[in-house]
Amino acid sequence: MKRTTLSLIACATALAAVTGFAAVSAPGDSGTDTAAPAARLPVERTGLLCPAPSTSDLAETAYTSFTPVTQGADEKGTAALVTAESADATEDGKDGGESDEKGGKDEKDGEQDKPVLQPKAPGTPVAGKATGADTPALIGTAEGSSAPGWTVQQTTEVAAGTGRGLQGVNCTAPDTEFWFPGASTAAGRTDYVHLTNPDDSAAVVDIELYGKDGALKSTVGEGVTVPPHGSESLLLSTLSDVKQTDLTVHVGVRSGRLGAAVQALDDKTGGDWLTAAADPAGDLVLPGIPKDATAVRLVLFTPGGTDADLKVRLASPSGLITPAGHETVHVKAGMTTGVDLGEVTRGEAGSLVLTPADRSVPVVAAVRVVRGKGDEQESAFIPASDPVGARATVADNRAKSTTLALSAPGKAAKVKVTASAGTEGGTTATKTYTVKAGTTQNVDAPVPAGLKGSYALTVETVSGGPVHASRTLTGSDDDVAAFTVQTLPDDRGTVSVPNADEDLSVLQK
Repeated sequence: MKRTTLSLIACATALAAVTGFAAVSAPGDSGTDTAAPAARLPVERTGLLCPAPSTSDLAETAYTSFTPVTQGADEKGTAALVTAESADATEDGKDGGESDEKGGKDEKDGEQDKPVLQPKAPGTPVAGKATGADTPALIGTAEGSSAPGWTVQQTTEVAAGTGRGLQGVNCTAPDTEFWFPGASTAAGRTDYVHLTNPDDSAAVVDIELYGKDGALKSTVGEGVTVPPHGSESLLLSTLSDVKQTDLTVHVGVRSGRLGAAVQALDDKTGGDWLTAAADPAGDLVLPGIPKDATAVRLVLFTPGGTDADLKVRLASPSGLITPAGHETVHVKAGMTTGVDLGEVTRGEAGSLVLTPADRSVPVVAAVRVVRGKGDEQESAFIPASDPVGARATVADNRAKSTTLALSAPGKAAKVKVTASAGTEGGTTATKTYTVKAGTTQNVDAPVPAGLKGSYALTVETVSGGPVHASRTLTGSDDDVAAFTVQTLPDDRGTVSVPNADEDLSVLQK
């Protein structure tokens, strides 16, 4: 999105130079900037990438697409999700693409280009389903009215085996760098890093692993090539034979851009998707730890050359509190640190708030959360997340299975939450909430009247300080602790564009 903003600014500047209609200051003035403030306009194109959901034959995956209505967006728009090619299929097709007697490659290309899911107009969610182990990664593009704030949720239920339970992920926009604290190569864990390339040219990436003693030696993760419109998944244990309970995975793109996510599967506690943490920063918020969490493990990493000391606090419903015995945490430079916080929420809504104990040092962080006990344990991940900002949306919410957590770690804030219509029927509903300073609230989110199917929740900051949010979705079986958590960072549905004032006098200069 940073690239989009710069491109728009560059285009506006170029247009000004050609037409002579833009003026930063009036003729004859002293050079004081009199240009009108930059306007925020809806984005015109959005790309999303969904990883291959599962290798289990028992997997049942639901895709839910939603675009909130955005004022000022184009009247017309389209969106579609198509399948990505697997790396193996791409290798098989390197013979130039000749067709066999049955249509061979041409038939496959036709299948790839056919939309798996084609959303309707903004404001109405659309759902699709897939089953089994062969479901591919998806590449999505939205334009016009469908682009601003477009979100796609991928939710997979696995009945048994490694990673059994509920696995959820928000399909992500392509980028060039990702941090994943919380991965593992310990016994009982099977973690994969999934990479998806939306572009017409190959992408080249480096995958680095950092454990408790620093970088793990490996050449396998250097110069990994992801083919055009293709996907690749790599088992972390093949990148290094060192067993580590806590790992930080760094994905750096040499050329091109990618979508990246880590699938973390556990023999005993199920599994889930670990999405990229917020960019390294001195202050971090990990929102919406379930109130019935039976175990919480905080994993941190600082990519610079300086150690970090952080204050650890929990934003509870009554205010900021310091967990006993975990007042601060020391993170050595270039090394991954894991801290067991136990049942830190103690039956109440909570968000972890990390702030510098001394000087500010950029850090990335995530927590691994476990619910349930014994054979009915399930795990999920919550990475440090950016604030909701102007607006954030999460799809695939279900009646009586959705918990929305709102946290205002600094100043108090007021937010508006809108429930969309359902995928199969229902009418929108809206509620407004005030979140007190330093608190986290599990709010009674609105549900569409006459709901049929699943629905989307859109959170907008009305006033006050920054708000962080997450959604917890629980499984349909009340006897099993299956769950998944997705954070709600700003959807970046608008970009800042400089205003241009007409000034024909520049043509005379």
